[in-house]
Amino acid sequence: MKLSKSLANCRAIRRYLLIFTAVSLLLLPLSLVYLVWNEQLQKIRGFEAFNVQQQESQQQQQTQQHDQSPYPVVRYPVLLLNKNKNKDLTVVATGKTKNKWRYVDKDSNQTLLPLIPEYAVQTLTPQEMLQVEQRMDQRRERLKDKCSAYGLDVLGHDSWHTPNTWEFLVNKKYHIIWCNVFKAASSSWMFNFNVLAGYSPSYLRKTKKILLNLARERYPRVTLDELREAQNYSLTFIIARDPFERLLSAYRDKMVFALPYSFHDKLGRSIVRNYRKKPSLAGRAANTKFPSFPEFVHWLLDQVKRGSFIDMHFVAATSFCTPCLIRFDMILKFESLAEDQLYLIEKTGLKRVIAPVWRNMGKGRKTHELQQQFYAQLTRQEMLELYEYYKYDFELFDYDIQEYLQVARPDEAESPAGTKN
Repeated sequence: MKLSKSLANCRAIRRYLLIFTAVSLLLLPLSLVYLVWNEQLQKIRGFEAFNVQQQESQQQQQTQQHDQSPYPVVRYPVLLLNKNKNKDLTVVATGKTKNKWRYVDKDSNQTLLPLIPEYAVQTLTPQEMLQVEQRMDQRRERLKDKCSAYGLDVLGHDSWHTPNTWEFLVNKKYHIIWCNVFKAASSSWMFNFNVLAGYSPSYLRKTKKILLNLARERYPRVTLDELREAQNYSLTFIIARDPFERLLSAYRDKMVFALPYSFHDKLGRSIVRNYRKKPSLAGRAANTKFPSFPEFVHWLLDQVKRGSFIDMHFVAATSFCTPCLIRFDMILKFESLAEDQLYLIEKTGLKRVIAPVWRNMGKGRKTHELQQQFYAQLTRQEMLELYEYYKYDFELFDYDIQEYLQVARPDEAESPAGTKN
């Protein structure tokens, strides 16, 4: 009996030993895998920690080096252009490598990432640079002389004599300041400034948000003191355009092609209601939901006479940017913008980084044709009254009204009593 119990115990012990051996054999490979994995993990963590320390050390060294350099290191957006497409019209942007977008860290003598390739860089010849520089000098000199002649360089209490910083965009990172004159390549440079503010070009193309609103999220409005402080280390520029050409562009964009139910669509309908039945305009009215050009001009002149608020798309640039009271380093002009922009980019040291872009270039009609068509609807008197409001824009930026007066309608014949019919 005792023997049989001993044998049973032995069998049980052997069974447990076999189970333990089997489990041990099963767990041994798993234990080895865990140990190897843990060792590799520690190595990886150690490598990453070393990398972080090394990167921090390198950053500190670079910071010390750049602190000694007068040129700051910044991240520039770059588009590597397709040499077979859009040779002359290029885009400032950042984003996807699929579309050949790149970032570049750049100072005066250091490039860490690819720049625009040589074949895609647009530059002016030394002779062209000299010619543009002479034009810039002449424009600044004319501006100074005309500001003094008309007393616009003296502080006052109206919009012509009070510095207006409302529409300046100050990019401290790239040391560029721009006064945004609407309908003077404003869409193009608003796109550029948004990209420089960090928005991706793909987002800017797809978004339904207004680019100006996006810009203001990253370019807060500045006070006069803040603007002048930023000007100490920045280049300030403005883009001028023929005032009547700019007004016509704004009329077509905001009245003729106004988005349904938008502010300007409602404004246009209001102008139609109030001006279409006027005797002096009846013969020139069209059967349209938007105001005719003479109706629009009469509304604008009435706004001026009343001293009412003038929409930012129609307001005189002299009142909007007050160039007689705020210093401008460069005066670009819409008519010579291709060269002027390249000159600006060259002078800011960004020729391998950004390039000009043209957006909203009209609705398919040549500008001169449109000027002939629309301004021929105005009488000479209406045109002169319109000129009186935009006079400073004409004078300060060297434009001429004579071409428009040549196509103006004759003034209405006077009645025997000396009043206009």
